Formats: sequence, structure tokens, C-alpha cells
Amino acid sequence: MFLKHSFNEAGPEAQGGPCAHPSRVLVAGVPGQARAAIADYLTERRCAAFCCTPDQAAEQVSRISASLVILDLRGRPYDDLESLLSVRRQSRAPLIMVGGRGKDAFDRALALELGADDVMGEPLDLRELLARARAILRRQDLARRGGDGAPTGGYRFAGWELRRAMRVLTDPAGRVVPLSRADHTLLVALLEAPRRVLTRAQLISATRAHDDAFDRSIDVQVLRLRRKLEDDPRRPSLIRTERGVGYVLDAAVERLF
Repeated sequence: MFLKHSFNEAGPEAQGGPCAHPSRVLVAGVPGQARAAIADYLTERRCAAFCCTPDQAAEQVSRISASLVILDLRGRPYDDLESLLSVRRQSRAPLIMVGGRGKDAFDRALALELGADDVMGEPLDLRELLARARAILRRQDLARRGGDGAPTGGYRFAGWELRRAMRVLTDPAGRVVPLSRADHTLLVALLEAPRRVLTRAQLISATRAHDDAFDRSIDVQVLRLRRKLEDDPRRPSLIRTERGVGYVLDAAVERLF
């Protein structure tokens, strides 16, 4: 079981902050003042913070679709890196490890080799922690941008989540739904323009399904995608038809970096 800290709308960085900002942070540490202090600090700065123990981190990181993991191993042996390995088996989310005092360079190097994106020791500066998290996210954002500058990390919509690089779609219950290349390309085109009507010609151009803008093959592709996304494909609520025009994805879309 884990604890969630909600957004504080009046946080000091509610406006004008950097675009690379951790939106859902898993704080995995020994219960106590230290873990609570990290979570409270992040919450005040408009991060949704979820708390759990290090042993629960691997289970919770996928469940909450964390955009950042803070693994605080203070209070337990720093050479216990199984929690880090377990998280890395489940998620590619950026991970910052926090350790105790007096650890040598080998310990830090080992943590980085095993998958940590950064390692911090004591005394822990929370302002620096958030700054390091933003720096990691900015680097990942730049690395994932295509030639046109569009982010390609993924999307969250109506409880669904699409990880673009790995072409992995998960339903609201966390189950993986197989996608063909054509399904993936069509879904990305819709997710790039949420709640905006796309004509068949636009979808055909985006998916490169056919050079003929009047080809009905896009309708077949939409039907196949609906069968994977809709509770009742005959009465679609997510991918709606605009008669005589095209289709629209009727859902709010959150970008994942």
C-alpha cells in the first residue's frame, strides 16, 4: 500500500516553471520524517508524490506510471541495491538514488552502472534534488525529440497509456494490449490532435496508408483500433466518427516525456 500527496495549487512554482517537470513522482523510502519531507516538498511544487517502501517500488512504479523515482536508501544498507534492480526491470522512468554518508566513489559508480540516473548523499538538499530531477528530464526530452522538435516519449489518455519508443499500449487496468505497426501509427496521429477532427485525407497522410485520399482503407484501420480501445466498437466513445469528414479522438491527452 502506498500514500499519495495531492497537488498544491498554490505552490511557489505553480506558474512559469520549466517544461521538464516531474508530474508523478514515486518516493520509495523508509517511512518517517525524511520520506515525508521529500514528498511534501515535491507536492508544494506541483508534483503528485506517491510514497512506498523500497521493497514496494517495483510494484508501484508501473501502477502509477511514475515520471520519476526517488529511491531513498537512507536507514538501510546502501549496498542493498536489489530495489534499484527491481525498479529497472519494471520501468525506464528516471531514477535518483539517495544514500547515506561516507560512501565511496565505487558505491556511487555501482548504483549508476545498475541503472540509477543520479546518486545523491547526505545532507540531502531538496532544492538540489528537484533541480537534478528537472535536468534529467530535460536531457531525456531533448534525446527523444525528433527532427521537427516534437516530443516522442508517449501519451496518457482516458486511463490508457502509450509508450511510443517501445510501442507498448496498456489499458486502464495495466494490461498490455498488442499493437500492430499500423495501429500504432494511427493511434499516434489521433493522439497528436486530441478532440480535433481529422479528415480521412489527413489520417492517410499521417499513416501513409495510401496515396489516394479517397481510399477507404483508413476506415478499416480505425475499426481495428476501435476493437482494441472501445468497450463497444459499434458504439464508440473514444474514437468518434464525424460523418462525411473523418474521425476525432475524444479524450484529454497528457504527454509523457
